[in-house]
Amino acid sequence: MADKLVIVFPIYQGVTQLDFTGPHQFLSRLPGTEVIVASMGGETVTADGLHFAALRSLEMIERCDVLCVPGGGGCTAAMQDANFLKQIRRLAAGARYLTSVCTGSLILAAAGLLKGKRATCHWSMRDSLALFGAIPCNERVVRDGNIISGAGVSAGIDFALTLIAELHGQETAQAIQLSMEYAPAPPFAGGNPEPSPAAIVQQVQAAMAENLQRRKDLVAQIAAQYQ
Repeated sequence: MADKLVIVFPIYQGVTQLDFTGPHQFLSRLPGTEVIVASMGGETVTADGLHFAALRSLEMIERCDVLCVPGGGGCTAAMQDANFLKQIRRLAAGARYLTSVCTGSLILAAAGLLKGKRATCHWSMRDSLALFGAIPCNERVVRDGNIISGAGVSAGIDFALTLIAELHGQETAQAIQLSMEYAPAPPFAGGNPEPSPAAIVQQVQAAMAENLQRRKDLVAQIAAQYQ
């Protein structure tokens, strides 16, 4: 019997839960696949008021075929955690695919894994990828070789279906999409700045401005350490 395909989600305090629970729901339907959610030391992780316990210890996972790094408000702390980045690099070295959702791509970038590579991110932080030598792309899902990245939060489901098609073919991806009734039909046009009403864009940008600038400044400081 062939070995199972191993997919690992390394999570951390302040991760955005949908960044990994969305893809996890879809990827868990793949045949012959083990999906692992892990944290440093197996500690319980709090995300958006939810508590994820009984996690695997990231340090104890020997290998994976797919490494998928989610994003979230806690990503800047994760980017400064040398031990966490060490584990990301270690698992990345043997993985077939390096992947991310939302600002998880910034963690891959901080680990030195995206230099010269095309990648996407949440629209508010996308340009920061360039600080680490990556090439920011304004697309829902971006592939560059064995690196596949999804844009902000809900794009994780589109990312997961793209990855499933890569791993098991389009028919499997379409079957899982149907079984999960993934037929998005949002009640409003928008979801990213370009098609959204200007007033809504201004409102959201104003609400995010102070915290976003702090995050961007911190990411710039982190990037400067690697230059």
